[in-house]
Amino acid sequence: MDRRLLVLRHAKSSWEDASLADHDRPLNDRGRDALPKLERALVAYRDEVDVVLCSSAVRTVATLEGVRAALHDDVEVVVDDELYGAGADIWLERCRALEDRVTGVLLVGHNPGVEQLVQHVSGSGEAAALEQLATKYPTGALAALTYDGPWAELGQGACHLDALLIPKRLP
Repeated sequence: MDRRLLVLRHAKSSWEDASLADHDRPLNDRGRDALPKLERALVAYRDEVDVVLCSSAVRTVATLEGVRAALHDDVEVVVDDELYGAGADIWLERCRALEDRVTGVLLVGHNPGVEQLVQHVSGSGEAAALEQLATKYPTGALAALTYDGPWAELGQGACHLDALLIPKRLP
């Protein structure tokens, strides 16, 4: 059974207010401007997302809110404090804990964790996407991966990287 793993790095955030804790930084203008592009890109995966796992940081929640209309109303959304700053191992653990009824998941998080996760699980893929992934996983980038197996067995090289969509390259 093909499963869909979508990994979204939060949109560009603001460093304007130095008094804010990292967790509380909002999106900047560029980040907010990227959201409609990301939403349009995410619509293509609308029917493939059952669950969303999102870091509790202000910028990840704002990113999710900015693309939320691209998802079905009944998608299960989990905003989790433990995903703030989570490494690839935590993201992988959360994916492996998904029920088998889940056919697709959208992860919304931060680097380096989300980049490391996508690098870890990508065993094959579209050449340009793999090349971009090896160079940089930009803010607002959306990785679309296909996985054929039970979530509990998700691991190194198990996915095909179908696309790495970057806001500045989207219409």
